[in-house]
Amino acid sequence: MKPPILEMKNITKEFPGVKALDNVSFRVAEGEIHCLVGENGAGKSTLMKVLSGVYPHGSYSGDILFNGEVQKFSGIHDSEQAGIAIIYQELALVPEMTVYENIFLGHEIRSGLLVDWNETIKRAGDMLKTVRLDINPAIKVKDLGVGKQQLVEIAKALSKDVKLLILDEPTSALNEDDSENLLDLLRGLRDHGVTSIMISHKLKEVISIADSVTVLRDGKTICTLDAHKGEVSETVLIKHMVGREIDNIYPPRDHTSTGEVLLEVKNWNAYDPQLGRSILKDVNLYVKRGEIIGLAGLMGSGRTELALSLFGNPDGYHLNGDLVIKGDKKTFHHPRQAIQAGMAYVTEDRKGDGLILIQDVKQNITLANLIEIAERGVVDENAEVQVANEFKTSLNIKTPSIEQKVSNLSGGNQQKVCLGKWLFVKPEILILDEPTRGIDVGAKFEIYTIMNRLAQQGMSIIMISSELPEVLGMSDRVYIVSSGKITGELPIEEATQEKIMQLATN
Repeated sequence: MKPPILEMKNITKEFPGVKALDNVSFRVAEGEIHCLVGENGAGKSTLMKVLSGVYPHGSYSGDILFNGEVQKFSGIHDSEQAGIAIIYQELALVPEMTVYENIFLGHEIRSGLLVDWNETIKRAGDMLKTVRLDINPAIKVKDLGVGKQQLVEIAKALSKDVKLLILDEPTSALNEDDSENLLDLLRGLRDHGVTSIMISHKLKEVISIADSVTVLRDGKTICTLDAHKGEVSETVLIKHMVGREIDNIYPPRDHTSTGEVLLEVKNWNAYDPQLGRSILKDVNLYVKRGEIIGLAGLMGSGRTELALSLFGNPDGYHLNGDLVIKGDKKTFHHPRQAIQAGMAYVTEDRKGDGLILIQDVKQNITLANLIEIAERGVVDENAEVQVANEFKTSLNIKTPSIEQKVSNLSGGNQQKVCLGKWLFVKPEILILDEPTRGIDVGAKFEIYTIMNRLAQQGMSIIMISSELPEVLGMSDRVYIVSSGKITGELPIEEATQEKIMQLATN
């Protein structure tokens, strides 16, 4: 076995009411790709924040050894000086600045007291070649897609002479091609001596790239597996992550028990005045009571735009066509009107658009329907507590208290709070946009179980998902969207990944 570049010994980290890490030990060999997996709330990100100095020495117990020396990082600057760089899910780039300015932000190349811009641009170009990104370094970051921004972030890390690269859910917002390109880059960096730690919920990616995998559960180290000895498989990882075997990730459901049509969209068109082009063209679809329909398609196909156009059109598209709910034609000028008509929309971006992270669980759950718990314009705090506790129980939200700030919850539990917020408006039609993005397999199973329960109770669900197994595992019917058009409709009995991809690329 290769010598360790990193050893973390008996790391314990506590927050008020929560022991996030409980005597965790973690070892990474030099020149390997080591994946860190576990359910949301298992402690993965917390462990990496301890390593990178976000949680400084003294705020945890235990030892960090890097290149054989004990480290006492007081901040991120110290870990970067040692050769450790961390890249988070939410990229730390400045959109209005150029690529070369971002790459050397905070460690500018100077000639005397002034920044040497010529040398900066030259070295930025070298870094971009290293990450296989063929762009002009003078382009602004805001003009790049997410996949290319991710590569700029890696170039920024490599510019600091990094020896250990930490990536937290690096492919969560990437399409399949960008994800594979990123994984291939990590393999190339490994071949050039860069050690990587990757946190991921995408087990197929973990299996394809990992040399070793460490599993955390409930803040404890469960095991470390050697991929080269054949110890890593999806079944084994799931069993260690959730503490039990999940034979079927998608709970069974009856595809025949649907009722009358609740929502129908006829010849629906949308024009985006900001982009100056049509984004939806002659869309026709319907949803029955108690039915889950899947909206499948590639990123940028128009699925989210369709959802937003139906849910009160918050982005101000120019719309024409018919929206019919329970037999009545509707025209919405604001999401409030859609809510009043019995619709709800759970956004794909729970942190940016779905939740107020600095507020607590109860405030977020009641946010979309305050009128329900208000008396003469004043919120009844007792009623708010009662509602929040009911959803905490029914959705199995794991939190020490409904007074806990949502920012302190795991991704899976944040998603349940987001779902609870919209269930409190008592919708009949629920649109779920990427409902399991960035959450682990155990939390996914819980979300799927909730979806099935809601459908059995008569709710109509439209699920947008980029994960084809999820579409096939949860839908009664599948609509495929491509370039703003519905290119196909498949009953679940006829749907396959191959058929969906063929229609999605039409």
